Amino acid sequence: QVQLVESGGGLVQAGGSLRLSCTASGRTFSGYVMGWFRQAPGKERDFVASISQSGGSTAYADSVKDRFTISRDNAKNTVYLQMSSLKPEDTAVYSCAAAYKVFHSGTYRPTEFPYWGQGTQVTVSS
Repeated sequence: QVQLVESGGGLVQAGGSLRLSCTASGRTFSGYVMGWFRQAPGKERDFVASISQSGGSTAYADSVKDRFTISRDNAKNTVYLQMSSLKPEDTAVYSCAAAYKVFHSGTYRPTEFPYWGQGTQVTVSS
């Protein structure tokens, strides 16, 4: 089992940047595929990005490609989401998730991840 804690959310103006962090504790972090999802009020939880165990492979939702970057530091048990050129429609609760599985480069469903953090709010003002 792994426990996840996100940090780094906040209020930012459109066009700005934020970096989210998710720190894991518990079993071996480097064995997990890590993902970021987001959920806006009244909407379903959507896939944002994922990263393989080594960090060598990543996948992104089309809506964030070329603006967001996912990375990980296995020595620090932490996965990051660098968000740039933020838009008001990026406003949501962002959650990290972990899954002990083989990485694939497609869109992930929330049900593929058994472990979740509590989420951190990101608000982008226009």
